[in-house]
Amino acid sequence: METTTSRDGSSELHRLISLMTGDEKHSAAATSTLDVLWVLYTRVLDIDPESPSDPVRDRLYLSKGHGPMAYYAVLAARGFIDESLLTTWTAFDSPLGTHPDRVLIPGVEVSSGSLGHGLGLAVGATLALRARHLAAPRVLCLLGDGELDEGSNLEAIQFAGRMELDRLTAIVIDNRSSTHGWPGGIGLRFTTEGWTVDEIDGTDHEEIEAAFADQPRRGPHAVIARVPRRA
Repeated sequence: METTTSRDGSSELHRLISLMTGDEKHSAAATSTLDVLWVLYTRVLDIDPESPSDPVRDRLYLSKGHGPMAYYAVLAARGFIDESLLTTWTAFDSPLGTHPDRVLIPGVEVSSGSLGHGLGLAVGATLALRARHLAAPRVLCLLGDGELDEGSNLEAIQFAGRMELDRLTAIVIDNRSSTHGWPGGIGLRFTTEGWTVDEIDGTDHEEIEAAFADQPRRGPHAVIARVPRRA
């Protein structure tokens, strides 16, 4: 059940974000992920805040871990952490740092923020689930478009396509912050390596939900979520 005061949850999430004050250098990175994260945690991911370590849960790897205000707000709204923690954001001894910490925060799958690490970890998690014959869980990895400039991501994209990791989905938040870009667009980076691709409006909740419909695939899937460019 959604714990928000408006249909799309925006008013409650912005209130929760407003509780986090202090020196935050990546607010644009945080707000660009807000709609996608909310839809994932309310309509897509099979994960229970009462049992965040359930072995058959879906996994979300937040590779775009710098500026995690939106992530913390969603975790609080969904019951993974107490709302009161948000007021301790980045304070001494607070579990809520400028990068999420999987040891300190329930529901966080990976300590992230250093660009280029998340997708490789998500590929490894997908392979591990396959080795354990756990076919139900999905592994999702949320990246930024600028992060795709890291060569480690290209290697992960290539490998996942060759291994036909059909339970893996990459979500690329495209706010046009990439330094180098990609000839033909971001989607081509994935389709060339055997992925299926959906390109969507990253602020439209119905489009976001439809892009993550669980259906049989022969390989990994990528969702390119376009959002307004913010300074």
